Amino acid sequence: MHKVAVLTLLTGLAILAGSTRAKAQAISPSPAQVVALDECDPATFNDPSAVGPGFCQNVALGAQTTFAELFAEAAAGTPDPNWNFQPNTVVIKKASILSVADEGGEPHTFTEVKQFGGGFIAGLNGGQATVPECSGGFSNVAVAKTRILQGSHLDITGLSKGKHLFQCCIHPWMRMEVNVK
Repeated sequence: MHKVAVLTLLTGLAILAGSTRAKAQAISPSPAQVVALDECDPATFNDPSAVGPGFCQNVALGAQTTFAELFAEAAAGTPDPNWNFQPNTVVIKKASILSVADEGGEPHTFTEVKQFGGGFIAGLNGGQATVPECSGGFSNVAVAKTRILQGSHLDITGLSKGKHLFQCCIHPWMRMEVNVK
């Protein structure tokens, strides 16, 4: 009786191990999700003397960064760490889709750059020079194509194997590394 129980247990484990392995091999690549986050304060960002009505659509509860704080913190070299891409590093397989959703309150860009640096708004660069890929702002079609409006998403496809750097050309401390295997 003991041998039958042991044999049954071993058979069950073998079946379970086989199904787990088959299941892992059968998983098809799904988009890798990246989220752009910020904490813009609607009262100060939407003021006509700042960016203007309807710009900040923040629905987050809790902490909010005023328009003046955003610029002061960036100038001091300590930009708000809650304005970021999550995760800030991701590893994907070649041919995978990288889907970037803006769940913050204002627009962002997800622009591939050769090296991290400043964006197209000098007051938010913390003393860094604007990287070539961000120069010209939205008048540069390449930058405009990477804009993500609040509540929308951008799918990145066709990344080659290797390391890719992305940053927001508006808020240049929002940075991400994508490693394609």
